[in-house]
Amino acid sequence: MTRLRIAVVVLAILMLAILASSQGGQYGGGQYGGGQFGGGGFRGGGDDSVAHNDNGVGGSHHGRSGPPEAEFHFGRLKYSTYAFGGSHGFKQPFWAVDYPLAEEHFLAALKRMSIINTAEDSQHLAAADPRLFEYPFLFMQQPGRGGWNPTTEECLRLREYFDRGGFMLVDDFHGDYEWQVFQAGMARIFPDRPIVDIPATDALMHVFFDLDPTVPIPGRRHIRPGPNGPTIALPQPGCNRCMAGPPTWRGIYDEAGRLMVAMNFNMDMGDSWEHADDPEYPMINTGHGYRMGTNYIIYSMTH
Repeated sequence: MTRLRIAVVVLAILMLAILASSQGGQYGGGQYGGGQFGGGGFRGGGDDSVAHNDNGVGGSHHGRSGPPEAEFHFGRLKYSTYAFGGSHGFKQPFWAVDYPLAEEHFLAALKRMSIINTAEDSQHLAAADPRLFEYPFLFMQQPGRGGWNPTTEECLRLREYFDRGGFMLVDDFHGDYEWQVFQAGMARIFPDRPIVDIPATDALMHVFFDLDPTVPIPGRRHIRPGPNGPTIALPQPGCNRCMAGPPTWRGIYDEAGRLMVAMNFNMDMGDSWEHADDPEYPMINTGHGYRMGTNYIIYSMTH
């Protein structure tokens, strides 16, 4: 039943993708076939003399190693943390909280929904890793609960990464306290760039799927059983397992209007991927999370 559920979600999204392609043809011209992502699309380089920093975390969550294995290779940003979480029997540091099932489900769906040549697993990279510039897409999770506090070296390294064309998606942080933790770190990387709301007209929202910014993406902890199926626990004072607020899309742009850092605030897109085979997680939210992820990746490869 769980495999059937994933197949139904992917089929529904794929049908929407075919419709979008026939209407807009965003994949037309084979723009991914020329290797924009790996070659001229990212101004790679950096100082390879910087030593690899494992950021003090270990365990079995190593992902891939070595150079990118495909046109698109999903990168997770590792950061130093002593906080752990997870589900399905996995206990991970918060930077890897939804690994490995989030990647296992979503990357397989991405292959079905697009013609992007995609690696099967993620690469886990600290900011000081000399391979960082080979991975133009980074995914950071739980910076608030994980206590993300980048060092001066890491801030400089990430600023160089973004200035050279890198893109980072930040997911699964909620409420005022977690926002303040994240904002403090970003202010040290971008003291000259404000965090702003991403407008509904931004290319990100329409690069392949037309996204509805009002649809919530709850964590599994926000789901409650109901007489007519699973329901989402909306914000309530004093409720730690309720949504912390409405879904909010924020970001940091460069001087040319390119989105460098995208933020899923009060959203948990990683859970929508991880729990795609969970009958208690609403299918509509998994579908929206898959469409969001696809748009983020296509945007990062084309801007």
